[in-house]
Amino acid sequence: MTQPDDAAWIAATGAPRRESNAAAETRTVEPRPAEPRPVDQDGEAVDHGGPAVEGAQGADNAGAGTSSYPSYADETAPEMGPTGRPLRPVAEPEVLSAHGPARVIAMCNQKGGVGKTTSTINLGAALAEYGRRVLLVDLDPQGALSAGLGVPAHELDRTIYNLMLEPSTAVTDVLVPTRLEGVDLLPANIDLSAAEVQLINEVGREQTLARALRPLLPLSDYVLIDCQPSLGLLTVNALACSHEVLMPLAAEFFSLRGVALLVDTVDKVQSRINPDLKIGGVLVTMFDGRTVHARDVVAMLVERFGELVFDTVISRTVKFPETTVAGEPITTYAPASSAAEAYRALAREVIAR
Repeated sequence: MTQPDDAAWIAATGAPRRESNAAAETRTVEPRPAEPRPVDQDGEAVDHGGPAVEGAQGADNAGAGTSSYPSYADETAPEMGPTGRPLRPVAEPEVLSAHGPARVIAMCNQKGGVGKTTSTINLGAALAEYGRRVLLVDLDPQGALSAGLGVPAHELDRTIYNLMLEPSTAVTDVLVPTRLEGVDLLPANIDLSAAEVQLINEVGREQTLARALRPLLPLSDYVLIDCQPSLGLLTVNALACSHEVLMPLAAEFFSLRGVALLVDTVDKVQSRINPDLKIGGVLVTMFDGRTVHARDVVAMLVERFGELVFDTVISRTVKFPETTVAGEPITTYAPASSAAEAYRALAREVIAR
């Protein structure tokens, strides 16, 4: 094979299929015969102090209280998460007395529609709630990250494109403060689509973004880069300057396709350009725990990536499209919602790792 193949690990880690409802309905269970009750010399039933029960159902219930298996109190049993594992304890983040240097995280997946931009916005907002200074970098020509924060990037004269390709452009010319305290943005628009063509003939083209971000690293605690849904030169630039990759993966089968190619790209960048790069975590998004399919996909991801899969799982909610229209994260649009709490839990996990 000329490319990494997803089929092998998908087949190897596929969760066993549940028995269909139709099969369950057609299966018959033979009733257990009632056990004879003990009698005395006169043929009367012997009473052991408990209520008399009839048939197999009563016998089963009577024996339930005298089972030899150990029982555990609810408070001693570990709390299970959506990933099927016990939830790992995560401490409350400490208050920072100083800021920087930044930890750079690339939000990367070549498949579109898996929640990269939504997770970048809301993770950044949640990190800021814990007192972290966050820089969000829009590295997608569609400018979805900028639009999701209410920034009209199509009206801007200077964006991340100018910062990367024009030496005369200063960081202060491009940096946009957001409505969120502690969160700044390097916006992007359709101009960025020309960057890959122009970078081809540049010397050290894979390090162009790293040079552009260097002045901002001492001022931030986290830099989150929202990558475009491809593995082109812009994404390689993001990987070349990042400490780790966070991979959002929707809880559906099509999201699994291409994962091996993404991991292979990360390995190549690590070995050839950025030795410090690593996979920092796998985030399950668009999860619907009511479906067998979603649970199977999560089980396959846990089997494939192990501890790299975050305990936090982002469930589907109608609130996310509403936040896009409002131009703000869900942590401020619906601060008490379960989705907002999920991103706060994700932020705690990211800080703890």
